[in-house]
Amino acid sequence: MAVPKFFEFFGVFLLALADGQTHKARDVRTFIAKKMNISEQDLAELLPSKRQTTFDNRVAWARTYLDRAGLIDTPLRGQYRITEEGKKALSSGEKIDLKYLERFQSFNEFHSVSQNGSEAGHSNSSEEESEEMSPIEILDDAFKKVNVTLAGELMAEVMKLTPGEFEKLVVKLLLKMGYGSGIDDAGYVTQLSGDGGIDGIIKEDQLGFSSIYIQAKQWALDRSVERPEIQKFAGALQGERASKGLFITTTKFSDGAKKYADNLRASNIVLIDGTALMGLMIKYNLGVSTEQVYEIKRIDSDFFSDSL
Repeated sequence: MAVPKFFEFFGVFLLALADGQTHKARDVRTFIAKKMNISEQDLAELLPSKRQTTFDNRVAWARTYLDRAGLIDTPLRGQYRITEEGKKALSSGEKIDLKYLERFQSFNEFHSVSQNGSEAGHSNSSEEESEEMSPIEILDDAFKKVNVTLAGELMAEVMKLTPGEFEKLVVKLLLKMGYGSGIDDAGYVTQLSGDGGIDGIIKEDQLGFSSIYIQAKQWALDRSVERPEIQKFAGALQGERASKGLFITTTKFSDGAKKYADNLRASNIVLIDGTALMGLMIKYNLGVSTEQVYEIKRIDSDFFSDSL
């Protein structure tokens, strides 16, 4: 038999975690392979990139979809555990497929990412989407979903950092983006205690006439940065006689915080929330690496009309 589609692994993946304990990824894969009688030949089948087996790739995507629906969680890297919703799904006797996962808002917010920017919560079936989209649109849609998944996994890793490590990460990101280019010791983290509300500094010129002052908040994703935090940061900038500030966080900013930052006159404070932070880390290859590159080519009409 061929390797099953990734969504055909949903039910047996949950079954591998049915005892409520935390299980390692390789143990889950072994359970699935035995339970579904997947042959050694099929287990060895490689993706076109030759860098991963089809089986491992599809099990990993099954894990991602179940995690987005809230049926499993990942308490430790490479280890999985069933949630209460996952237990309910198993005990319901229903077929656990894409249609089943669509009842969960968190899954819809992930699954509805598409080329046409459809709103969260509105999702067609995979078959319907494929029929309505061109091959390029399908590739673009898949690319966006891969990046949404990557951003979620990247955020999970970032949240495991200590506050000091998070501050160093932010400084590294700005250096990766080109700030302080060509300057020795262009960026550094301030002392963890007594920093006066400044977590890091990036020098923009050799003599230090211009610098970017950083505030980094590694807050839980269900919190939001409110106006008073921006006010305190603005005060810290005034204390340093600084005109440029970057407030970067793993969570989001309230409307009041955004409005206050927009209306500042003495200092220019740029706000970067968790979504933007993940996007920048992916764009500038910080904490991620390129797995595969695809080139999309088209006919060069000028070649055929002018050079022959």
